Amino acid sequence: MTIIHETDITEVQHPGRFMRWLADEDSLRANNLSACVIRVLPGETVRPAHSHPGGEELIYIITGTGKVMIENEVGNVRAGSAILFEQGKVHMLRNTGNEEMKVICFFAPATGIDNYKTFDDISFPE
Repeated sequence: MTIIHETDITEVQHPGRFMRWLADEDSLRANNLSACVIRVLPGETVRPAHSHPGGEELIYIITGTGKVMIENEVGNVRAGSAILFEQGKVHMLRNTGNEEMKVICFFAPATGIDNYKTFDDISFPE
């Protein structure tokens, strides 16, 4: 049985978020998926806009409120919201609340940040 706690994983800062990979080649070593937990501070946006050309991502908002952009459509999210980023769809996440947003992200098949396709020219719609 393999059990880890998120605080056992080194947190890495990326633009707009702090990330810990819970299931990747270094932690739980799952074969068919990967997962990370991210923290987004108030007013921050996960950047740059990106997609996952090799698979899909499902995120689940644990705490906080914000907005999500998928292919230039914007929707509101809050604790308890689940959002599917379909394969190849460009997306971003923004914390619009006054508290830290905490999100768990699941990827299938397994991926890592090096496999994201980024779009520096796309901004979160105002």
